[in-house]
Amino acid sequence: MNWLAGYGLLAHGIIFGSLACLLPLGEFRQRVALAATTLAMLIGIAPALHGVFGTPSLTLLQLALWLLLGRPSPLTFRPAAGLLVFAVLFYATALGLGPIDPYSLGYQPWPLLAALAPVGIALWWRQLNAWLVILAIDLLAYASGIFANLWDVLIDPLLVLVALAVVARQGGLRFIAARRR
Repeated sequence: MNWLAGYGLLAHGIIFGSLACLLPLGEFRQRVALAATTLAMLIGIAPALHGVFGTPSLTLLQLALWLLLGRPSPLTFRPAAGLLVFAVLFYATALGLGPIDPYSLGYQPWPLLAALAPVGIALWWRQLNAWLVILAIDLLAYASGIFANLWDVLIDPLLVLVALAVVARQGGLRFIAARRR
């Protein structure tokens, strides 16, 4: 097993465990989440997720760890909506609906890294420290050489599904609140 496959299996185990953090279990939430992480590795849930979704991005893993630590996720409505808009454009052009394949830019990432510099400055300026740390760890992981493509560190389809769930949940809550008025 290579490093990337090992990372993928471990990451999917942690992601599955973080789903248990969403259950209303009170003080037992963290224990159940750790047990779910262990069970995902032992009974084959993590390899199944890895087979279906592929290697998760480090961004998704960090968001999952955020939940396992009992902290509120920085993936709120606005970042999730922005990620969805970006993902629609990114995946549409990566699938051939435009003259440029943005995924291929991740193999020679200097232009992409140059584009991320203003993003990092904006995160610092707006004091979005959680996202700044996530971006920094993503870039360090890419520099380690485990990932061949920078996009694989930053975004993946499962992260987009999580963002869709966040947007749908918030949109539903806003719709219900508007109907009650």
